[in-house]
Amino acid sequence: MAHKAVPDAKILQYASRRLSSCGIRPPAKVTVTSVNGDVTLSGTLQYEHQRSSATQALSGVEGVRRVIDRLTVTPPQKRT
Repeated sequence: MAHKAVPDAKILQYASRRLSSCGIRPPAKVTVTSVNGDVTLSGTLQYEHQRSSATQALSGVEGVRRVIDRLTVTPPQKRT
């Protein structure tokens, strides 16, 4: 039995909520795009653990076939 496809707009709504709930919000700068259920994350994060949190959170979103990680980690600058 085939699964009903979830529209990309709905996937983006779910994805935004999931990212926010796992702590991915400013100053992190993450862009999420979805094409036929293939979700791409791009942008910058401050910490490596945010990357794994983001990809794991989105892999559980209804309609997501795969998560493509194009994130970079740029640690915050230390004040002198």
